[in-house]
Amino acid sequence: MTTGPLANIKVLELGQLIAGPFAAKTLADFGAEVIKVESPVGGDALRKWRLLKDGTSVWWQVQSRNKRSVALDLKDAEAQDIVRRLAQDADVLIENFRPGAMEAWGLAPERLLELNPRLVVLRISGYGQTGPYRDRPGFGVVAEAMGGLRYLTGEPDRVPVRVGVSIGDTLAALHGVIGILMALHHRHTSGRGQVIDLALYEAVFNCMESLLPEYSAFGAVREPSGSAAPGIAPSNVYRCRDGYALIAGNGDSIFRRLMTAVGRTDLAADPQLQDNTGRVARVQEIDAAIGEWSASRPVSEVMAALDAASVPVGRIYTVADIAADPHYLARGMLEQVTMDDGTALAVPGIVPKLSATPGGLWRNAPRLGQDTDDVLRELGLTPGQIDGLKARGIVS
Repeated sequence: MTTGPLANIKVLELGQLIAGPFAAKTLADFGAEVIKVESPVGGDALRKWRLLKDGTSVWWQVQSRNKRSVALDLKDAEAQDIVRRLAQDADVLIENFRPGAMEAWGLAPERLLELNPRLVVLRISGYGQTGPYRDRPGFGVVAEAMGGLRYLTGEPDRVPVRVGVSIGDTLAALHGVIGILMALHHRHTSGRGQVIDLALYEAVFNCMESLLPEYSAFGAVREPSGSAAPGIAPSNVYRCRDGYALIAGNGDSIFRRLMTAVGRTDLAADPQLQDNTGRVARVQEIDAAIGEWSASRPVSEVMAALDAASVPVGRIYTVADIAADPHYLARGMLEQVTMDDGTALAVPGIVPKLSATPGGLWRNAPRLGQDTDDVLRELGLTPGQIDGLKARGIVS
């Protein structure tokens, strides 16, 4: 049985791939009933992304867990009418199509709000619903570039690199969840829903820390800095005898403990290095001292020494390290589901941890159209009507 803090919330998910579905997945993890609308032909493209098990992406088992799948052709008038009927009974609708698509299908948020004034509509797009770029196609990778992230990612004077995951989409999804929860809170007092206009690039830009004020105040253009944290010292990745360790000794008292641990009490006591400003001015000297110490030691020894000195330090994990880590296991971050064919599959656990109303894994990711008949029956359609829609290819 589904529980969780959102167990009374109904979500209608339109769109595909990452940002919109990740937002809906997050709500579903905490008990929301999510009806995912997919195309009858192929469904969400994510079903075929990356590594496949029996023809379906294992990523799908994470992105669409706890959801129900309804296969509808949104370009068909009868399917559009079904969406309107579903929206009348929903609390939240999530879509991540290009601006204008929903309007072209007769599903403009204004029309849906006329049918259901309490509806919260999250619209995720590359550039937002307004502005000169609104009609451009926009993916998360482009948002990372426009939002300022890609320029900073990588080594100086090298081609900017990707973070390694679809971080632009994920940041947008999480901003979308925040917007939904705020809008639901507002609805609790006002009784009315609203539209959330979320641009992918804006979600990235919102996380760019001091980038803009530094440019405004000083004309400073922050440059890529590799593994170091620019303007914060010392915080970097250091080579060890058998790998790398990330060491963050940038607190004033932490720095002194770090320098003592690496045998550089002279730097620990240096009056010029007692605050971050002084350390930044001599960061190369500090990094060299730490690097000289770490290079002759295995990662395990570096970790043990700095743990003993209460200095933040971390191993650079691969997924194999994650899967074997006892802390991940103890925190419930290595969950296991059983796929339809009986195969056990490890999946990420639920974040964040709520003490009174925790989330959970209640349903496996659905097969395409797995719940179409049930959802349509719940709307009041007869078996004959459902069969007729299937015969015309409108649903599956």
